[in-house]
Amino acid sequence: GELGATWSRWGEHLIPIGTLYDPFVSRALEPWSFGVYAGGQSILIGTPSGVTLAPEGGAHQSISTPSIGLEQPGVVYWEPAFARDFEWALLDTIRTMGQPGGKSTYFRLSTRPLDQSLARVPSDPALRQRRRAHALAGGYRLNDHPAVEDQVTLVGVGAIMPEVLAASAALADQGIKAGVICVTSPDQLFHSMQSRVDVHGDSDGILDALFPPRSPAPLVTVIDGHPHTLAFLSGIRGDRAAHLGVTHFGQSSSLEDAYRLHQIDEPSIVGAALTLLGK
Repeated sequence: GELGATWSRWGEHLIPIGTLYDPFVSRALEPWSFGVYAGGQSILIGTPSGVTLAPEGGAHQSISTPSIGLEQPGVVYWEPAFARDFEWALLDTIRTMGQPGGKSTYFRLSTRPLDQSLARVPSDPALRQRRRAHALAGGYRLNDHPAVEDQVTLVGVGAIMPEVLAASAALADQGIKAGVICVTSPDQLFHSMQSRVDVHGDSDGILDALFPPRSPAPLVTVIDGHPHTLAFLSGIRGDRAAHLGVTHFGQSSSLEDAYRLHQIDEPSIVGAALTLLGK
């Protein structure tokens, strides 16, 4: 926190990066928050996180840390699922640090290995640049079909993305077009939503790209954290929604058992989508 203030106090531009187990972010919050309040700009990385850390037991499984990221003033909260998204967000964070108007950043990460091909990063330069812009704005779609064709939209963030994509494929096998949105920063999307009612706001158009206003579809949001983190998304268009996440203390188990226990596994996501569709 103190190192983050060197740019304004001594004209020395540093890039402080602190790392800790995500469940212990709350222990570091008070001094870090004071540093942010005093104008400090730094990066805090909490990893590993969530019940994805199943074998280590409940004491090491974070639930409320996404709320801390969303609600802490002067801080932008990110939870990228894929390495490329993290790279883009980290570089953009460093670019804007140590100057007036800059902010601190909290990355909630995971040690779960993910198949990076699931990100389907476009090879075409123009499409890749569009993907990067959307990732930095808070999220992007992972579908071939247009958003207006969604019968239901699955919204995931962080380490849970493989289950979200698997649920989309399972729904497709039943003839249901399920859109998939990979959220990189719930914080960025929330501020975009807030800008719509702020006379001084400047909307970046990301919400219309992800949730076309004239094409409503039920939403299923999924996060390895408290489900209220993404609950605000249903207010963008007034969609019916089911919000899946972790609301109980974790337990020591296999990853599959932990996800099933907290109903953030593939069958639970499919079941929530079918319930919203009345099937």
